[in-house]
Amino acid sequence: MPKIHCTQVIAASAMALATLCGSADACAELGGVMPLTSNAHAPAPSSLMNGALRVRTSTDAGNTIINEYAASTGEIVAYTWQGPTMPDLVALLGKYAGSYRAGAAAQADSNLHASRVVRPDVVVESGGPMRSYAGRAWLPGALPPGVTPDDFR
Repeated sequence: MPKIHCTQVIAASAMALATLCGSADACAELGGVMPLTSNAHAPAPSSLMNGALRVRTSTDAGNTIINEYAASTGEIVAYTWQGPTMPDLVALLGKYAGSYRAGAAAQADSNLHASRVVRPDVVVESGGPMRSYAGRAWLPGALPPGVTPDDFR
């Protein structure tokens, strides 16, 4: 039975793809590049931690706030989210989605309202009751010096 739940979560994430990323400009993905300028879907990023990180905040179609964090090189190293709907993790994770799915499938008996998937290439924490989802995902090997996962809130 828990494997069905995991499949349902992945299917729900896939359905949310259209609401989070209506176009290629609406969002990037972990490991992708954050644009330095604003566009129709997101403002220009602001600097954090003396320029070690850039952050750009957007709101998806489900009214979930998504923070996108990039290193000074522009590489997107993390996302955080909070809101009434789950963001599309497949779209946010990009090429790391397969690794996440493998880790989630291995934890088929996990908590219904919270999960933490730790893989060598990606870490995803997500949870919350209906209409109050929060989480974060990051690339442990891509964090700039002096930046820790606790900096993504």
